Amino acid sequence: MNKLEYSYCELPSAFYSKVKPLKFKGASTFLFNETLAKKLHISEDFIPSLLDSPSEALTEIISPFAQGYAGHQFGHFTMLGDGRALVLGEVVTNTQRFDLQLKGSGPTPYSRRGDGRATLKAMTREYIISEAMEALHIPTSRSLAVLSTGESVFRTVPEPGAVLARVMKSHIRVGTFEYARYFLDVEALQSLLSYAIDRLYPSCKNANNPALEFIKSVAKTQFELVADWMRVGFIHGVMNTDNTAISGESFDYGPCAFMNQYDPNTVFSSIDTQGRYAFANQGAIIQWNLIRLTEALLPLIDPSEAQALAIAKSFIQGFEHEWHRIYQHMMAQKIGFTEADQETERLVHSLLKLMEEHGTDYTNTFAGLCHSIPIALSPWEHAAFMEWKKEWNSYAKSKEITLEERKQLMSTRNPVIIPRNHLVESILSEVEYWGKDTSYSTRFNEALAIWNNPYRYDESLIPWMTPPTAEANQAHQTYCGT
Repeated sequence: MNKLEYSYCELPSAFYSKVKPLKFKGASTFLFNETLAKKLHISEDFIPSLLDSPSEALTEIISPFAQGYAGHQFGHFTMLGDGRALVLGEVVTNTQRFDLQLKGSGPTPYSRRGDGRATLKAMTREYIISEAMEALHIPTSRSLAVLSTGESVFRTVPEPGAVLARVMKSHIRVGTFEYARYFLDVEALQSLLSYAIDRLYPSCKNANNPALEFIKSVAKTQFELVADWMRVGFIHGVMNTDNTAISGESFDYGPCAFMNQYDPNTVFSSIDTQGRYAFANQGAIIQWNLIRLTEALLPLIDPSEAQALAIAKSFIQGFEHEWHRIYQHMMAQKIGFTEADQETERLVHSLLKLMEEHGTDYTNTFAGLCHSIPIALSPWEHAAFMEWKKEWNSYAKSKEITLEERKQLMSTRNPVIIPRNHLVESILSEVEYWGKDTSYSTRFNEALAIWNNPYRYDESLIPWMTPPTAEANQAHQTYCGT
């Protein structure tokens, strides 16, 4: 592979701390993403060799660092940082720059009381979900490899340890800007903004107000991202500002899950006891996070605090309208219309109400509009849904849009397959046995192949489409994996 680069380290040193990964003599490759590795020109033995290299040899190859940042966690502001992660360096392919990060590689100056390690189960979960999100065509971090460390990590019980190697366009977060604003100075804030614009949003550079144009660009990518989450019934579970990447990529797949029976108040995260990050709240929360980004950039919006506040107040009032526009456009496409209008909004609203009242499966209901899936999985033979369908067909006829045209669009927007929580957990419960019995790893590979082709339907997929019972669904909880 090409030599790793370190453009982020051209920022003031307060933004990062140089740190080395722990040395794991027993490290071995547990999972390896050959497709991604080929794209990045990274060999399979690269990461394991780093984790098993003597410290003096390591420093000749890489100069890893942990990022410092802050964030609002469940609405409360605090100083944070990479507590169990470090950036090995930046991989550059053609004109694209990626962070290559290790997660679970040991403590950093930001670890507080944490051990900096990760479990094999949690890192395999992130591998599964991130690659499924990629297949669903949703911007995401990618998993390059999961490495078994050969050590035990104690959580509630001892578990096999692991390190995840993941790739993102950037790990800069809304919380990174909050850190610069409230713990550093205006010069540091300006350097961070200039770096982020150069790396991710170069079109903002020549704008009349680069800070404002940057916020506008980040907002658009975030609104499109969260709308995509809701398109597939995904609940991130911990939308703190430190988990909001300005690149518009999904990352940190700890408490996330996919909705089964439709309920807008669905929460799976064990720590979200108030439902702050429930499915239906995600649009409002991303607006809240973007307001925090705007507040952090006030000194760069205008030197006059009063003028900056006036500009920002006027600007953020447009967030709700822009979110509504992007969300409704996405939902219109889910029911087969290329553009949203008052009637598509009404149809979407009435369909979601029906789904909530009848507790129908979110994925299968929409998939049933464009595929002939079994009646046992789909509600479309129910009288109330058949009545909705008449209104849907009537409106399409008035717009001269055929059923075939609608199906063609819907089949690209409505997945047939999602990584359903009970199936993911079933596979994760077996990870300790993969090295002892190949049937377990064979099952994983079969699941990964199915989750990596989510828009295709045939009858063999029915077991993967079948949701858990309502009782099992309600009992399911996810955890941060820390």
